[in-house]
Amino acid sequence: MKGFLLLIGIVVSLSCAAQHVVPPKKEVRAVWLTTIYGLDWPRNRATDANSCRAQQADLCRILDRLSEANFNTVFFQVRLRGDVLYRSAIEPFAKILTGKSGKSPGYDPLAFAIEECHRRGMECHAWFVTFPLGTDKNVREQGKASVVRRHRDLCKWHRGEWYLDPGAQGTADYLLSLVQEVVENYDVDGIHFDYIRYPEQAKAFPDAAQYRKSGRKQPLADWRRENINRLMTRIYDYVKQIKPYVQVSSSPLGKYNRIPAVPNAGWTAYESVYQDPQLWMQTGKHDMIVPMMYYKHRNFFPFLDNWVAQSNGRLIVPGLGAYRLEEGEGDWTLNDLTDQIDYARYYGGAGCAFFRCAQVLGNTKGLYDELKDNYFRYSAQLPALTWLSDSVPPSPHEIGVERVGGELKLSWQKPQGVKDDLTYTVYYSLSDSIAYDHPRSLLITGTRDTTLYLPVDTIRERGFLFSVSASTRFHIEGKPSAETFYYLSRFVK
Repeated sequence: MKGFLLLIGIVVSLSCAAQHVVPPKKEVRAVWLTTIYGLDWPRNRATDANSCRAQQADLCRILDRLSEANFNTVFFQVRLRGDVLYRSAIEPFAKILTGKSGKSPGYDPLAFAIEECHRRGMECHAWFVTFPLGTDKNVREQGKASVVRRHRDLCKWHRGEWYLDPGAQGTADYLLSLVQEVVENYDVDGIHFDYIRYPEQAKAFPDAAQYRKSGRKQPLADWRRENINRLMTRIYDYVKQIKPYVQVSSSPLGKYNRIPAVPNAGWTAYESVYQDPQLWMQTGKHDMIVPMMYYKHRNFFPFLDNWVAQSNGRLIVPGLGAYRLEEGEGDWTLNDLTDQIDYARYYGGAGCAFFRCAQVLGNTKGLYDELKDNYFRYSAQLPALTWLSDSVPPSPHEIGVERVGGELKLSWQKPQGVKDDLTYTVYYSLSDSIAYDHPRSLLITGTRDTTLYLPVDTIRERGFLFSVSASTRFHIEGKPSAETFYYLSRFVK
């Protein structure tokens, strides 16, 4: 108890100081954008050209609000329950898009989301629900395109729902084929797995026949974990062979295992649902873990320490339960969440992710305002993926600045000889030097464009310093360019 009280004291101290603490210059700021049941999007069906445009406009409004609050990562749910939000030769379009399973909404939602995220300097990670396939109703609605109808040998019925069986021969091949479609056909920044585990009440999962056939005298728990481990290894190795910069991540249960500090931890990833994400990090088969840490106090802080201690240098981004602010979901205070942000920043987290997007943008208990005005008040670069690459890009030439009407046009050129895609960070200062290590100097980051227009106040005269750096898709930043000084006058000179 004494240790726990000390821990709470540290968190309180961090929270009290948060208003005065400079946010990190590099961190992941993510949301899960949930599409199942239209929880976050889409709220309206695309049944004709006008409603298609309205559906797209709704997504753009969501991304605009996230960008305004300096989020930099979107986990966009593209696979729901054996149906998808992209043009697939394997699974049907999700019913949520049009009201009818398999019907095209008239555009490709994943391609659209990627383009709009990149336009705003944010990354888009394709979020897959891995094993669940839904109820009998889902299967009937999907008809002949249903996974259950097409691959009955891979599916199991458990507690009123269908699941792909992690132990069935062919399940890994099937899931890998879905990943291949996305990685090869879309400019995604990451592949993110959810429900990559055995379901609730997993001990009763009906895989006894498969276990007898391939268990090789292993304990059942070890065999089940190994089924998922093999899948993760195959997917990770494939992704890195095709597009090494595409990050592989997942959202396991928030408590990895029962630790000495909390021996009665309840539901855990390792013991309860046969996930072993710490092994995925230790063997280099994951780039980021985003554990669903929707708990408070002693069920959060010690378990985050456990994740960080086992990370092997990979990114630990705690998933925070924004939905828990709702009265019917826990009625947490805003400080319950901000304490967790403070703790993660201080004790080795690489950022945070929020579930769900709706509670963030709905400003539940002031969350959006608190993030925008305080915790995320400056932009943030993404942490470097140094285990994947050590290549440093050259510097662009200095920025060209010209006044165009009521705007300043900033432009630069991609470094010569570089074929790979780059993103850019524009630094600025109103003084005689740029503080490159301070986030207040980040004018924009993550942009793929080489032109930027800035609205300016033409009433006051002042000088600006600008500089630009290039980063690889592994988030490794090169040296900034030479600085450009521009004096803004009331009169165009």
